Amino acid sequence: MTAANMEQQKTQGKGLILFAHGARDAAWAAPFVRLQNLLQAPQPDLRVELAFLELMTPDLAHCVAQLLGDGVGDITVVPVFLGQGGHVQRDLPKLLDQLREAHPGLHLRAAAPVGEDADVLEAMAQYCLRSLKA
Repeated sequence: MTAANMEQQKTQGKGLILFAHGARDAAWAAPFVRLQNLLQAPQPDLRVELAFLELMTPDLAHCVAQLLGDGVGDITVVPVFLGQGGHVQRDLPKLLDQLREAHPGLHLRAAAPVGEDADVLEAMAQYCLRSLKA
């Protein structure tokens, strides 16, 4: 087996990184941890991790490095942001470019922010309407 084949074999796992802003209060991350658990439970072969832009750890680079070290070479980053602010438009693409340059064999892509998805917006609208009845 060639070195290239061995490297490809080592990085065949799939990963999903929930990428959030981060906050000074550790309790802020609790909903993201619950989301991570909801995603991980039915998908035991998928690695689901959390990464943060600032104020919390791990950051995206450390999370990607950990996944690569564990044999995960196909990673999707899902920004758990409501919209396309500066962090999603500027910071995330820069981070992704740096990671691709540092890890040329990595298959890395980003989804749109969760708040831009029609189904997510519909779920939020339904929640808001249910709150009228509370």
